[in-house]
Amino acid sequence: MTQTDDMEEGMDASSAPLIEHLTELRTRLIRSVAAFVVAMIFCFIFAGFLLDFLLLPIEKTMRELGNENPVMQYTAPQEYFFTLLKIAMVGGLALGFPIIGTQLWRFVAPGLYRNEKSAFLPFLVASPVLFIIGALFAHLIVTPLAMRFFLGFADIQSVLSLVTAPGEVVDDAAAAKSGIDIVFNGKVNETLDITLKLIVAFGLCFQLPVLLTLMGKSGLIDAGGLRRVRKYAVVGILTLAAVVTPPDVITQVILFVAVYGLYEISILLVARVDRDREAKLREDGFYEDDEEMFDEDIEDDDK
Repeated sequence: MTQTDDMEEGMDASSAPLIEHLTELRTRLIRSVAAFVVAMIFCFIFAGFLLDFLLLPIEKTMRELGNENPVMQYTAPQEYFFTLLKIAMVGGLALGFPIIGTQLWRFVAPGLYRNEKSAFLPFLVASPVLFIIGALFAHLIVTPLAMRFFLGFADIQSVLSLVTAPGEVVDDAAAAKSGIDIVFNGKVNETLDITLKLIVAFGLCFQLPVLLTLMGKSGLIDAGGLRRVRKYAVVGILTLAAVVTPPDVITQVILFVAVYGLYEISILLVARVDRDREAKLREDGFYEDDEEMFDEDIEDDDK
């Protein structure tokens, strides 16, 4: 057999695993897409109920402000359909994530060592749990506060518009004869965009402990480094809160407090990772205390 034949056989042998990996990847992608499509169709069937659930904060706020019969509108024939489709896509991704995550894990797991599997799997479980906690926090607490701020602000302005001088208030009947009555006619898609934006923003921000702890396990960061850059983290979190939330101080402060609290929790988790890594290095004999290294340097100088 010639050298050329040996090289061709080697190339064929090396290409075989690549083809197998690509085939495996295709299978996992097909199953993930199928899970997403089925979950999206299921969510689309109940999209009306999901829309009612997502609009609960603004409905509750409108009733608290005196609107006994809250009404939302859409101004284009296709708007309501695409609103339900958007809800179905987001819900399908959330509902199908366990299957999608399982397919991702089965594709990645064979290439990991046993200790890597034990380190990565808890984060794969914690990530969707933290996202759900952040999403519920946004929907049940943050969104009602934001809606109450914006709609309540309009009511405050309408009251102030009746005041013509200090201590003098225009009679309601006289005020009704002139001026324009400004009322809220909410659009379904615009209101839903605010709600989904807050849900996604808080859900992603609640991934901070998972991200920083994974970086700590990989050795990219340590707890001391996170403490040293704490003041820069505060500036970054404030900027993030200003970008991803509606322009009201209440929502921004809530997001800042939540994310900064998660940052401090992440420092504790990374510190625990550092201690575990240090204990492992001590056990393997690759780690020396500073005092031991100092004593060895003195002994070397004496020699």
